[in-house]
Amino acid sequence: MSVDKSSSRIRRMFGEIAPRYDLLNRLLSLGIDVWWRRRTVKLVPPSDSGPILDVCTGTADLALAYWRASGRKARVVGVDFCRPMLTIGRGKTQRADAKSVQPIEGDAAELPLADDTFEIVCVAFGLRNVSDTDQGLREMVRVCRPGGRVAVLEFSIPRAWPLGAVYGWYFQRILPRIGQALARNGQGAYNYLPASVGQFPQGEALLERMRNAGLHDVRCHRFTLGVASLYVGEK
Repeated sequence: MSVDKSSSRIRRMFGEIAPRYDLLNRLLSLGIDVWWRRRTVKLVPPSDSGPILDVCTGTADLALAYWRASGRKARVVGVDFCRPMLTIGRGKTQRADAKSVQPIEGDAAELPLADDTFEIVCVAFGLRNVSDTDQGLREMVRVCRPGGRVAVLEFSIPRAWPLGAVYGWYFQRILPRIGQALARNGQGAYNYLPASVGQFPQGEALLERMRNAGLHDVRCHRFTLGVASLYVGEK
């Protein structure tokens, strides 16, 4: 059965869990999600040549990671269509005095931004929530500069035994119960999480979609024995 990724459902779901989103990310990943973002920034580092776009920015964690890695100089735009998540992200950028980080409201499937603008276009744990993965990738490529890079950080499913079996049990049985208990919502957000990861293209399947969207020199970096993966391509 396909997962309901309609825009209305995704927007409501993240709006409901927004107040505890950051807390649960740290709790359910044991804080490893912070390291994953730091690795992303190291593998796809900022330079002085252009601005950075964080798609599905949510509470702006990756946007702020890029801003800090640039010596607090880079202009970073974060786009999300869930206003409660953006509100939290704006609060975090203000507390960090990150004046060059700009969270704006917009849909990843139809980015309100000009062609060929950004040096880096990145997304962390958000592309699988876009109803049309290929359209989301095409939009990321469209706004990326020629010679720039597109980076997709996403959950993946480890295959090696016994990690695959143990992680699958935790991810499908335990994580949803903890998440739903601590961030009660009517959209089943933490049941949606493993279901959406299971149906999202992984490994070579996503790399091929990135090629079809107009990227070359695509490659995959696996984190934490395959629990998360970073996909990178050049325009």
